[in-house]
Amino acid sequence: MEVISILISILVSILAKVVYDTISCYFITPRRIMKIMEKQGVRGPKPRPLTGNLLDVTSLLSLSTSKHMDHIHHDIVHRLLPHYVLWSKQFGKRFIYWHGIEPRMCLTETELIKELLTKYSTKAGKSWLQQQGSKHFIGRGLLMANGDNWYHQRHIVAPAFMGDKLKSFAGHMVECTKTMLESLEKAVESGQSEFEISEYMTRLTADIISRTEFDSSYEKGHQIFHLLTLLQSLCAQSTRHLCLPGSRFFPSKYNREIKSLKMEVERLLMEIIQSRKDCVEIGRSSSYGNDLLGMLLNEMHNNNSKQTLNLQLIMDECKTFFFAGHETTALLLTWTIMLLATNPTWQHKLRDELNQVCCSLTPSLHHLPKLTLLTMVINESLRLYPPATLLPRMAFEDIKLGDLLIPKGLSIWIPVIAIHHSEELWGKDANEFNPERFASKTTFAQGRHFMPFAAGPRNCVGQTFAMMEAKIILAMLISRFSFNISDNYRHAPIVVLTIKPKYGVQVYLTPLNP
Repeated sequence: MEVISILISILVSILAKVVYDTISCYFITPRRIMKIMEKQGVRGPKPRPLTGNLLDVTSLLSLSTSKHMDHIHHDIVHRLLPHYVLWSKQFGKRFIYWHGIEPRMCLTETELIKELLTKYSTKAGKSWLQQQGSKHFIGRGLLMANGDNWYHQRHIVAPAFMGDKLKSFAGHMVECTKTMLESLEKAVESGQSEFEISEYMTRLTADIISRTEFDSSYEKGHQIFHLLTLLQSLCAQSTRHLCLPGSRFFPSKYNREIKSLKMEVERLLMEIIQSRKDCVEIGRSSSYGNDLLGMLLNEMHNNNSKQTLNLQLIMDECKTFFFAGHETTALLLTWTIMLLATNPTWQHKLRDELNQVCCSLTPSLHHLPKLTLLTMVINESLRLYPPATLLPRMAFEDIKLGDLLIPKGLSIWIPVIAIHHSEELWGKDANEFNPERFASKTTFAQGRHFMPFAAGPRNCVGQTFAMMEAKIILAMLISRFSFNISDNYRHAPIVVLTIKPKYGVQVYLTPLNP
């Protein structure tokens, strides 16, 4: 009887804690945050119980993206962030809306953003909801890590994108691009004139990230890319639905599908990882390699006490860089080609620059810093179509941000695309393609906040890799082809975690004379 009483007491204590944590999570903490922010004059749309403003956001997005754009223009904030446009007009630059039970303060003041991303980089990070939303996609890799875990992971992967290691990737980028250009030329010779260029850019960047970071050809990794694309789409759906604790265990069709895809991705990754380990164990190789996968495996080998945890982390890191290493660059290239296809004058300018700098040679590393106009065009493309529309950070403790007290548990959402299109920051032509705005280095010193790769210590670790890759591919493409936008192209940007062309980007390609 005494044992039963003890067990009952333990169960009651556990149940009481669960009940208290639930009440605190769903009612006490949100009300506390709301009161603190209201006292500082920060308000927003009235939230519904449990769902907050989630239904409003979903409804506004569905309405805005269902409409076709009647012509090509770049005034797309209304389309991609309709809730931001509506509520910023009603409540000002600072307002709070609720994603279920998670309060999110929208912040566009560039000085406060700079302070948040630099001064408080260790006291703010990814929220529980964000981590849950990407759990089966990229897990707890670098993009979703916080605190010491983030610092440790960054320390491991950063060398793969620096110095001589970064320079050694240029050869792979050139060879992969040559293969793609040859396939385009053969298609043109066979009579094809229109190409869906985003498909080519996706395959090319996937090939490059496979060869440079995982020592695996695209042919071996294409299943992983396909499955990650499906996972990305499913995870994007989760951002529009209420996420309850334990909901991932519900035997729903959505959960079964997403878990099945995750298991298949990890099975394929384990084959790649195991083949690398086997080479070391049978003596065929003395190390796991110097690429990203090799660095991760070396870390696991040197920390046997956490081997299981590290094995999962390796797979999460692989998924993160398989996705981030090709998805964002493929989109950057796709949008840049669309912009150049609709602005042929800039194509001519870039071609002249390439002739002067490269002298009809394949671009090499020492050419890239001299391609000033190409850098300007890429930056303008990143400004108009940044890979991510939003940059989120949750406060892990109370912090002082300018004149605001940010309470623990409040998420701050930075609408990158709204800032990049702000007439107040960029002038009346903010929604126009004008690379000249990046001609002067003082652009960034004039308060014009440009953050396609975030900012501060948590900025994108692979941004130098991405810029080098984009320059090489665009330089080689522009040197071999002229291109115009197809009559079949329909301009319809949408957000599926990143900003994508809903119907792809169709262009007419014309080979240039040698």
